[in-house]
Amino acid sequence: MFLGHFALGVAAKPAAPALPVGALLIAPQAMDLVFLPLVAVGAEGIEQGDYGQDGIDALYSHSIVGALLISVAVYLLAKAVWKSTNGAWLLALLSFSHWPIDLLVHHRDLSILPGNAGDFSLMGFGLWDYPRAILTIEIVLAVAATVVYWGWARRARLSNRWYLGPSIVTVLFAALALSDLGRLPA
Repeated sequence: MFLGHFALGVAAKPAAPALPVGALLIAPQAMDLVFLPLVAVGAEGIEQGDYGQDGIDALYSHSIVGALLISVAVYLLAKAVWKSTNGAWLLALLSFSHWPIDLLVHHRDLSILPGNAGDFSLMGFGLWDYPRAILTIEIVLAVAATVVYWGWARRARLSNRWYLGPSIVTVLFAALALSDLGRLPA
């Protein structure tokens, strides 16, 4: 659900005009940015499959407590870099938004505590079982976010090249959508 996470960040641009769109794109992916080094050191893992059928072991980065801790780190980093409490809160909320979205789509592989301490039941509603429906939702979210971003950029016209950011995001989203379409199971 990379595209859906990215879409939320782009849709938030009008609420945070001072923040770079790159920060808004990265914030909803903060959990995955923590996940990748954990995969590299063997603490977490992934088995690549068709769209929505990846086997994911992310009991640290994708636990609800892990998501909260990552969101706090995003808040502190954003506050230090942009000196904006509102912008930092928005980036932290975008970071945390990853977890409830994953709860909807993941199979039962999300934990409450890092490493599934306490051995609680794993969570996930498993909407990945409907990959065409999920991809359709992601594409709709991406199109809506792109329309919002284009509209805001056109109205704000912060420079003579106001269209460059929305153009780059449109190409990025189209590439991600085409990549996901290529991974749909037969």
